[in-house]
Amino acid sequence: MKHQKQIELLAPAKDLVSGKEAILHGADAVYIGAPKFSARAAAGNSVEDIRQLCAFAHIYDARIYIALNTILKDEELEETEKLIGELYRAGADALIVQDMGIAMLDIPPIPLHASTQMDNRTVEKVQFLEESGFDQVVLARELALPQIREIAEHTSVNLEVFVHGALCVSYSGLCYLSAALSGRSANRGECAQYCRLPYDLIDSNDTPILFQKHLLSLKDMNRSAELEALLDAGVTSFKIEGRLKDVSYVKNITAYYRKKLDAILAHRPEYRRSSAGQSRYTFEPVPEKSFNRGFTSYWLDKRSKDITSFDTPKSIGEAVGTVKEIKGNSFTVAGVKSLHNGDGLVFFNPKGELEGFRVNRVEDNRVFPADMPKIQPKTPLYRNMDQEFEKLLDKPSATRKIAVDIAFADYALGFTLGMTDETGARVEIPFPCEKEEARSDQRKNIETQLAKLGNTPFEARNVTVGLTKNWFIPSSVLNEMRRQVVDQLLMARRMRYPALSARPAMRRNSAVTYPQTTLSYLGNIYNEKAASYYKIHGVDKIEPAFEKENKKEAPLMFTKHCLRYSLGWCPVWQKEASPYQEPYFLVYKENRLRLEFDCKACEMKVFLDESR
Repeated sequence: MKHQKQIELLAPAKDLVSGKEAILHGADAVYIGAPKFSARAAAGNSVEDIRQLCAFAHIYDARIYIALNTILKDEELEETEKLIGELYRAGADALIVQDMGIAMLDIPPIPLHASTQMDNRTVEKVQFLEESGFDQVVLARELALPQIREIAEHTSVNLEVFVHGALCVSYSGLCYLSAALSGRSANRGECAQYCRLPYDLIDSNDTPILFQKHLLSLKDMNRSAELEALLDAGVTSFKIEGRLKDVSYVKNITAYYRKKLDAILAHRPEYRRSSAGQSRYTFEPVPEKSFNRGFTSYWLDKRSKDITSFDTPKSIGEAVGTVKEIKGNSFTVAGVKSLHNGDGLVFFNPKGELEGFRVNRVEDNRVFPADMPKIQPKTPLYRNMDQEFEKLLDKPSATRKIAVDIAFADYALGFTLGMTDETGARVEIPFPCEKEEARSDQRKNIETQLAKLGNTPFEARNVTVGLTKNWFIPSSVLNEMRRQVVDQLLMARRMRYPALSARPAMRRNSAVTYPQTTLSYLGNIYNEKAASYYKIHGVDKIEPAFEKENKKEAPLMFTKHCLRYSLGWCPVWQKEASPYQEPYFLVYKENRLRLEFDCKACEMKVFLDESR
């Protein structure tokens, strides 16, 4: 068979516990926040925890990527350089970075991945990153399949795409709304999430269009139905969003995508997963049961109106039915899903607001809430907390085992025991001892004892017993032999772990030219080393980052989400005229944002309006 392309399922981890569960539930790689300087400031982890996670993951040939993807101040670079050395020694497999100043530091040969915060959405940008030495590039979420395919056809770098989780409404790295309104920079890991707030939409005459809707809030991504299409487009890494999510989310969503990907790889021999071992679960993964605002494939095929979550930024969970009959302090539900005592149910009231309540008890299809809500017949119901499902996930819910072939034989001075795992790692140990013949057949007992791999990462695929005579071997001796061989196999796996190596010499290769000769504040250049990096690569005019010179008059957000399109007034796609006078404004308390529509780029821009 020709060379197989390695495919990676990349899961998030808030902490060490989540990271281990991601591995057990099938992740080929995990990304986790560094102690400092990651784009989720609230999800930092100690170097020691990262060391433990790397040691655990590497048993399965799974990789650990460290998010170090904020822009950095000049005075933070020395600390960053020291931290990278510590992370490298801890066993980290790659760094996910945004700040090109890192490439100018004296760092070990650790691979660099280009964060989606770098706004990677053109062939030219990805070619530059590849030629500069990046091993993996995280593409912008907004790219459609043809765009991804074009990038893959013109590059050979590993391409990573998001397939599940929360969506930033702006191109990642190009949102300055939080920095402008609160001083909390998204590019510094401190986003205040102004996109999830309720806004009034008014026109230039102050005529109201919409009241108190979450007009910049998007649904969550779910591309589970498009995985094979993404494979065929050239994607090698499938990324789940969620470094702030709880461990049950990580378990459920990782298991769901593992099963989906495995089903594809089973009939696509040109691809193979990039890590070892098979995961088995105590539950059936269902993505709707984890936090979600409703799902969208997010323009992977074409522009569509299904991307928004105007009514609420909160989780709605899964649809469970509709209210049928109300009687006293209870009601019946028309639906096919079983409800449980303790479930959390939600619904939208007549004002379009999300309300929730806890189920006290259930009798057949009759629900008795802990506090009876004001709810009407025919109201759709959603469950955003499934009590029984969460109980399953609260317990150990997955095992991951590497298949081994075991060979037991005798030789002149005693016995030998060997193990070969599914990746080809092999150990064999001789055990010299006196031998005596047994009265009864020993073969079955030998097979049984050697196959007892219990809490080890291994499971027996085949046990071969080759004896010249029916020798007697006590079970205690067999168990000790098995224990020693397992320890040696684990050591062999760690020694042959395929550590990645970067190409540091290429990072400062001035022959590689950046696609632009000028960089505005959108380049997010926050320190002198980053500026030097771009100058080496042919950029002669550089503006400082927004965080350095607060440009409140500049666009604060660039987004493919277009309110004019959402409302049916797009002159290109829908060819409908708006009854309202532009420009439109979003108003939240004292904040007033002006909207500008760029039909040529098919984008909406958001400005701070200080005219009032």
